[in-house]
Amino acid sequence: MPKFLVKRWHGMHHIGAFIIMVAMTAALSWLHWLAAALSLLATIGYGLFTLFAERAFRRDLRAYLNTLSYRVKKAGNEVISELPFGIVLYNDEKIVEWHNPFVAEMLGGESFIGQSLKELFPSWQPPKGKELHSEVPVGSKVYSFTLKADDRLIYIRDITQRWTIERKYEDEKLAIGIVMMDNLEEITQGMDEQQRAALLSKVTSEITDWAQRYQLFLKRLTSDRYMFITDHATLKQLEQSRFDILDQVREMTHEQKIPMTLSIGIAAGGANAIELGQWMQTSLDFALGRGGDQAAIKIGEKQTFYGGKSGAVEKRTRVRARVVAHALRDMIKESSNVIIMGHKMPDMDSVGAAIGVLKAAQLFEKEAYIVIEGVNPAISRLMEMIKEEPKLSKWFISPEQALTLTGPKSLAVVVDTHRASMVKEPKLLSMTERVVVLDHHRRSEEFINNPLLVYMEPYASSTCELITELLQYIHERVSLDVTEATALLAGITVDTKNFLLRTGARTFEAASFLRRNGADSTLILRMLKEDLNDYVKKAEIIKQAEIVHDHIAIAVTEPNRKYSQLMIAQAADTLLNMNDVLASFVIGERPDGFIAISARSLGHMNVQVVMERMGGGGHLTNAAAQLECSPKEAAKRLKQVLKEIEEEEGLFE
Repeated sequence: MPKFLVKRWHGMHHIGAFIIMVAMTAALSWLHWLAAALSLLATIGYGLFTLFAERAFRRDLRAYLNTLSYRVKKAGNEVISELPFGIVLYNDEKIVEWHNPFVAEMLGGESFIGQSLKELFPSWQPPKGKELHSEVPVGSKVYSFTLKADDRLIYIRDITQRWTIERKYEDEKLAIGIVMMDNLEEITQGMDEQQRAALLSKVTSEITDWAQRYQLFLKRLTSDRYMFITDHATLKQLEQSRFDILDQVREMTHEQKIPMTLSIGIAAGGANAIELGQWMQTSLDFALGRGGDQAAIKIGEKQTFYGGKSGAVEKRTRVRARVVAHALRDMIKESSNVIIMGHKMPDMDSVGAAIGVLKAAQLFEKEAYIVIEGVNPAISRLMEMIKEEPKLSKWFISPEQALTLTGPKSLAVVVDTHRASMVKEPKLLSMTERVVVLDHHRRSEEFINNPLLVYMEPYASSTCELITELLQYIHERVSLDVTEATALLAGITVDTKNFLLRTGARTFEAASFLRRNGADSTLILRMLKEDLNDYVKKAEIIKQAEIVHDHIAIAVTEPNRKYSQLMIAQAADTLLNMNDVLASFVIGERPDGFIAISARSLGHMNVQVVMERMGGGGHLTNAAAQLECSPKEAAKRLKQVLKEIEEEEGLFE
């Protein structure tokens, strides 16, 4: 205990004694005046002693406090100087007013007072908020910046060691993948064993060299499948190369009538090996569902695609169609009724495919209904033809009616889309666990949850083509009336642009079957005739077209002019007929206020990839997107996406 505090303790006793002496003097004054006088003198003397003692205490206290303040200030300065983190004070103009020695050592100087934060830390972007953190590289180290905007204060900590360990941990995480030859059976049909072995050896050697180049552990599973194991760091290298093995194998086998293509599914970031295995298979399914010749990578919740420049190869055998037809037949028989849905703003393919599924259900005497709401210009003439057939039109119902008819044993069949957000009434999908998806679009990241049966063939021209094939296997004797056959043929005709695009041998076989069942091409011609006013409007859109990247036509409609989705799509089709145009994009505002983009190509460019980056999807040669912005903003965003793809891998095959 300091001496002045000891004195203070004694002083308190002196004050007490003084008070007692005063009381005694007062008492003696009643008894004897001489004793009282002596006591008074003693009391006065003791009081003076106590006063001097109090003054001495206050003097010692001031001296102690002065010494303590100096020592605290000195200790504080030493602590701030030796702090293992940096402190920067700045003013409203973002100019440094003070910093501790840690900052000077970090930046390799003595004083940086008076300099701007932007000059000192060019890689740091001040975040918005009152107290936010960010990681900033400075030289060879990484620092954590904590901003306290209210106090105009920045705390800086060296996190290089922690950051390095985290990166090392992330880079060494397991990643597994599978490589599959998409079309081995189609290519090797007609080859003898020697030719088949030579082709397989050639492709296998290319895959093996690729694996050795990137230090992948490669294991052959079957004649056309390989599994590989790697880590995140190598996976990043593969992504930077944009999986050049896809192009190498395709170009190496270009002398074949059909070049060999690969599909790659990769998974990383899973909680355990079982989850990784499931993700890997899902990624492969994605790649195959999008037409093959591409790599699909799933890292946690993120799904990324590379490649996909070539069109899907048409399957020469109908084995899968027969298997799917038999599975669909059994599911129809086991259901209480069948609810059929297409996508929003239905087109000929959606309605035609729905009529085909309706026929399949009726073959087994099951009640089936087609969900439709409103008639748009794309299907107006087809719906007029259907209304003239009461036996057919009575099965068309509204979404509200469908909700009352759907039960746990109902079979919900989704045609011409595989995205839950695109169907007219998504609630129906949650009212039954029995869901079937029949579609010809390339698979997108969004997919209907847990369907019992999926039949997706991107090589097919249309969903109507797929349904026509299924009808031939689903029942021994299938007989279509004129309206049903015409509706299916109309869907094929529209999606193939009168059998000019995405048309294979099986497309003509399906059309031949429909013609034998009475499909009337004259009716289709009448349905597809254009109105003169619509033709003029389409010409107005085409007039706005500009050519970018030498072979891409982009047309943006005039402000405050609204066009139907069909009109925008037809304008894109027409632009594709112009000389030197390999791809076309038409951007216009629809009556509902949304901005629609229709994309078309002749196969030299994958417009599906472009539209996916714009939030849409579709086919390699036919895709679309829907945005909430102005046409000019959509055009600016589209041009930026085209520029990014051109820089990454090139726009054209």
